[in-house]
Amino acid sequence: MKVGLKSADMIIQEITVNGKKFRLTMTDQLLMDVRRLKALYNAAYEDPESFEEVSSAISNTINQIATAVEPPVSDSDLDGMIQSIMKAVDEKAKETDDAKAKHVEDTAKSAKKATKPAPKTAKKSKK
Repeated sequence: MKVGLKSADMIIQEITVNGKKFRLTMTDQLLMDVRRLKALYNAAYEDPESFEEVSSAISNTINQIATAVEPPVSDSDLDGMIQSIMKAVDEKAKETDDAKAKHVEDTAKSAKKATKPAPKTAKKSKK
């Protein structure tokens, strides 16, 4: 996977599925859709009887996620594409979490350095 063109709220990433190259546009909406799809999958897994109720929502969410890819995805590539998108989103979330953790750590180190007391100078006592 190649990552390119970064802006404040989207990232373009190249994904290969079944030997075909696609461009994935990662946006906040896509991240939310992937989270929703995972939650729907979990709901269907935890309660198989509810699958019929959530299958329509799963299908709609998958179709929404597929719109983030160019060129349009064929039905034969859709499953692999969704798996690749979920993996890409997970990797991006991990990178973001790691960057946030490093930032917090660096900020804490900087704050610690700034609050270090000045070294004490030895005073001679008068007798």
